[in-house]
Amino acid sequence: MTAPIAQPRPGIARIALFGAGDFACNLYWQAITLYLLIFYIDTLKLPPATAAAIYMVGAIWDGLADLLVGALTEHRQWRYRRLVAFGATPLGLAFAALYALPALTGGAIAVTLGTHVVFRTFYALVNVPYASWSVRISAASRDRTLVAGFRMGFGALAAFFVALGTPWLANKLGGAGGGLVNIAALLAMIGTPLLLLVAYLTPEIISEHHQQERISPRVAIATLFRNRAFVSLNAATACAALAAAVVGHSVLFYFRHTLNAAGAGSEALAAMGIAALIAIPGWTWGATRIGTRASWFVAGGIGLIVLALGAMLIGSSPLAAQIFLFALQIALAGFSVLGWAMLPDTVEYGEAHYGVRVEAMAFACAALVQKLALAFAALLIGLGYDWIGYSNNGPQTALARDGIAWIMFALPAIAIGASLAAMLTSPLRRGTHRHDLAIIAARNDAS
Repeated sequence: MTAPIAQPRPGIARIALFGAGDFACNLYWQAITLYLLIFYIDTLKLPPATAAAIYMVGAIWDGLADLLVGALTEHRQWRYRRLVAFGATPLGLAFAALYALPALTGGAIAVTLGTHVVFRTFYALVNVPYASWSVRISAASRDRTLVAGFRMGFGALAAFFVALGTPWLANKLGGAGGGLVNIAALLAMIGTPLLLLVAYLTPEIISEHHQQERISPRVAIATLFRNRAFVSLNAATACAALAAAVVGHSVLFYFRHTLNAAGAGSEALAAMGIAALIAIPGWTWGATRIGTRASWFVAGGIGLIVLALGAMLIGSSPLAAQIFLFALQIALAGFSVLGWAMLPDTVEYGEAHYGVRVEAMAFACAALVQKLALAFAALLIGLGYDWIGYSNNGPQTALARDGIAWIMFALPAIAIGASLAAMLTSPLRRGTHRHDLAIIAARNDAS
């Protein structure tokens, strides 16, 4: 059989520099994941269902924008690094406006929704090319696992920075509401130059392996729907993303209202960031030893066990809840690393089995699926909080306090179970990717 396609192997320094781009992206992403919904509800005083609806519309548009950016990039064959360089500055400005303009207008719904949609548009313009770029760092699964590890590691570092630094800086820079506005500007001042640095200093390797005639969005989407590896992975990652989003959105509400320990909630988020930083190298190493698919089941088993134990501790001490969340984040970090490590391999699986290479659209559709899951998570929380009688203007009832807890525990458990069921259908066993590369090489040699 023909040997797999040769491609220059990147060094650790190049992989680390590229991975640093996720620090910038996650400064923005973690800020909206951890603090935007509570900013809408508790600072702008929007009703929970209204806030959740705005967040859901923004998340859905984000996914659709991902799809549009992916389709145009795939069809026009635009260079990924140029798009990242072009979008970095407007993305930073849009992120600062996401908090500043609604605060200035007293939470006017049109302004709040508009700034949310504008930010999500520029985030898609930067994040889809950046994520797709990982396919062109290396064709080797081991290198791609390292790329995913560095990306998720820098992402976890950003999560730690945002979770721990935001409450402290908010108090220093103007209190909870005004402080978040100033923090958004500060994060934009960090993220923008970092993305520009990655764009200008990281090469984008274009080989014959990546060259093909332009394909239409219709052909690209049809190919992805036929790609069993792609479909099963996205089903699994969507469920895992929903679980992580429900937990992330619930933490501050749980500590503030169920445990009456608001300060400990920010500490819990920081601890979760530390857990991810500790766990990501382990998941990266484990995936190179037993494979990404097998590692997924390990992560799911850990997550379900931790959730079951945590449910027994509902309403106990803040320290016990922090320990529970630390342990749960170890599993959730595994899903992040493994999902992004496996996604580039689905590109070659599709090319080997169906003869069409789909890169940017694959990452765009994956982002769309995950963001739909995040939107659904926000909707479930908003509707759930309305149903349990959550009040943003006074103390919570016993039903509301217990409901916040059970939403945080039960929904993620169901989602993780569904994720494991989806991964059972994945064809990406150990050795599958190398076999796919050999098929592609043989086809290219014959043409």
